This record gives sequence, C-alpha cells and structure tokens, in this order.
Amino acid sequence: MIQVPVQNGSDFKLPNYETIASAGVDLKAAINEPLTLAPLERGIVGTGLKIALPEGYEAQVRPRSGLAAKHGITVLNAPGTIDADYRGEIGVILVNLSNESFTIQPGERIAQLVLAKYEQIQWELTESLSVTDRGEGGFGSTGKK
Repeated sequence: MIQVPVQNGSDFKLPNYETIASAGVDLKAAINEPLTLAPLERGIVGTGLKIALPEGYEAQVRPRSGLAAKHGITVLNAPGTIDADYRGEIGVILVNLSNESFTIQPGERIAQLVLAKYEQIQWELTESLSVTDRGEGGFGSTGKK
C-alpha cells in the first residue's frame, strides 16, 4: 500500500475500496445540482479531489461497469491518466452513449480510480527488430481465421 496526499474539496467522504481485493476506488460527482447528459453529449464532471502522486506512478480514471452496462455512460478517454506532477482537481470526462438522457446526481459514483506504476521509455534507435511469428500482423491478425 502506498500513501498518497489528497485534498478533498467536496462534501463527500474520500473514496475507499469496496472490497479487500478491489483494484480501484469509486470517484463521486462533486456537483451542486443534478447534471443531465443528452444522448451523445459529453461533459467534464469534477470530483473535488486533488492528489500528489509520487514519481513513477499514475492514476487511471476508468468507467464504472454498472453505469456503462445499464445506462451507456462511460469515460470518454478511458483510461484517463493523471500524471504525478498534476495538482489540479480530478475531472472525469463522461459521455452518454445511450439513446436516452441520463442525469448524474450530486455524490453519485461516476468512475473508478486505479493507481498504476510505470516506467518511462528510453529509446534505442535500431535498423532492425527481432523477428516474431506475428511479424507486422496488425488489427485482428491474431483472431478467428
């Protein structure tokens, strides 16, 4: 477990893990009044949270499966990345992919936040790459034949 400094500018409790094996915590809509998204409409919903991640970590903003399956509400840039040097409020870009308007209530769980460790790339310019069975086979090249 890693400690992450957090500021909570909302009236809601800090996100917590719902089960012992949960990978993410639920982010809540820190809005003062209900927000309705029409079909295919998108909007940035604030969470009231600001965090200070250590270098080598990112926070990924991901959709909640229940909202996606039941209502067609998802995170548009999933997963969204919060970099270690970002200190602003965490916002969630939601989109309504259903045929009906959907109303987000204040305090409603709108997305998940997952902490992930990463390493930065150091490029090594080369004239050739190792050979594999797949080679240059792209999209769908390993699927049904």
